[in-house]
Amino acid sequence: MIGADAIIKCLEAEGVETVFGYPGVAICPFYNSILDSDIRTILIRTEQNAAHAASGMARITGKPGVCAVTSGPGATNVITGIATAFADSIPLICITGQVNSALLGSDVFQEADITGAVESFVKYSYLVRDVNDIPRIFKEAFYIANTGRKGPVLIDVPIDVQNATINKFKYPEEISMRTYKPTVKGNAVQIKKVARELEKAKRPIICAGGGVILSEAEDELKLFAEKYRIPVVSTMMGIGAMPTRHPLYFGMVGNNGKAYANRAMNESDLLIMVGARVADRAVNQPDLITKGKILVHIDVDPAEIGKNAGPTIPLVGDADNIFLDLMKEEFSCDSAEWLDTLNGYRQTMKKERTPNPAYVDPAAFITGLSEKMAEDGIYVADVGQNQIWSCGYHIVKSGKFLTSGGMGTMGYSIPAAMGAKVAAPDRQVIAVCGDGSFQMSMMELATMQQHDIPVKIIVLKNNYLGMVRQYQHFTYQDNYSVVDLSGSPDLEKLSAAYGIKFLRLENMDKCDEVIDAFLKEDESMILECLIDPMDLV
Repeated sequence: MIGADAIIKCLEAEGVETVFGYPGVAICPFYNSILDSDIRTILIRTEQNAAHAASGMARITGKPGVCAVTSGPGATNVITGIATAFADSIPLICITGQVNSALLGSDVFQEADITGAVESFVKYSYLVRDVNDIPRIFKEAFYIANTGRKGPVLIDVPIDVQNATINKFKYPEEISMRTYKPTVKGNAVQIKKVARELEKAKRPIICAGGGVILSEAEDELKLFAEKYRIPVVSTMMGIGAMPTRHPLYFGMVGNNGKAYANRAMNESDLLIMVGARVADRAVNQPDLITKGKILVHIDVDPAEIGKNAGPTIPLVGDADNIFLDLMKEEFSCDSAEWLDTLNGYRQTMKKERTPNPAYVDPAAFITGLSEKMAEDGIYVADVGQNQIWSCGYHIVKSGKFLTSGGMGTMGYSIPAAMGAKVAAPDRQVIAVCGDGSFQMSMMELATMQQHDIPVKIIVLKNNYLGMVRQYQHFTYQDNYSVVDLSGSPDLEKLSAAYGIKFLRLENMDKCDEVIDAFLKEDESMILECLIDPMDLV
């Protein structure tokens, strides 16, 4: 058995069913060995999207997604996808081929110090120098990626190591790393403190971040909120932690969140931040969430607690364990008057839109689409105005809402939707993007067709980089610079070139009819919606 064979055996032992990637000479032994495996390989058209697709798969399965690319530009191209996963704590295993280990540091063809280059964007990275270390390294990598605060792990494997003979292959059954022991159970004393403060609180609120979803604690959060009648808001990455229309859910907070959600968080006397970084997009003034209130910060990563706002009660652990432990405590919570106040805010502080009737109203369109989507449908939002409209108007039932939150990576939605569809072939998967972000990953239409991955794509077309144009509108008084998307392709002809069905919606007159046609069959389709170029989120 050679090193490449050993890598495949490791992936099989971890239950890996799919690898997204792009081959090159330095990773060819790996791709030769995988031919003898039942692991499915999917050829992505650019390496960044291999990581995005693996991310989409990881967010549906709860297991690390896997991508494999070659050395040099293959490895450097994948960095944006790795950074995107790192910012949102998505577990990935990124395998990169490397030049012959005897030539490292010689600046030979397609050599890049990828372990050094990704240092800021991975939980850990390995450069494999001894073929006999492969089983241990892969066991550690999967463990690191999917425990504690989840994230990407990179394994760089020189071609000579892939071709070297391994003495004896034995995949470890257990793993124990002296320097890596994440805390998942909350401290019992701290949990009792939270219970005592909740009993005294008159205006408690929970702000759910992406960590709730990553720890699969949605049911526990819902049970806890319902048991004690505590209202819930969420960060962007926490959308879907509670069903959108649950009476205790009051929407997304932050600069582009619901006004009543922000007011609720600001006026609370006890705020439980769970699985959230307290970063600027959700809380642009950290003093507001500490002044005049008890702040409880729950996170599996102790480095995040207190980084942006000093908590009254820090609590390290997995969200699911902590909610279950809190429900074992004996306390009551009187929040009836507070909920009445918040429901009043919800009614009186709704954002009123005045859409241009000559175009599609993205808010009404996304709500209408959501109503007709399957209960467990997966909605993948890209970055830009489309993302903010999606966050504000998509209705999560029992499905998933995926987007790039921490890094805000344009072009994320199509490859991530592909990964989600491969993970859940029987579920409805829709990617929503703008005409700018679409052009950052439209090459993956070929991947969808080649590998029969029926993703539905919606392009909100306004002929601008809309979010930047909006910023320039307010900041530079309509002095627009480098945001005009003239020269974009005719999407009807592009769809035909790839053999994908195409629909266009020009205004709201036939909205229901077009959405029904778009959702009717489980096949790839592109729906172009014409949006007023001057519309604002």
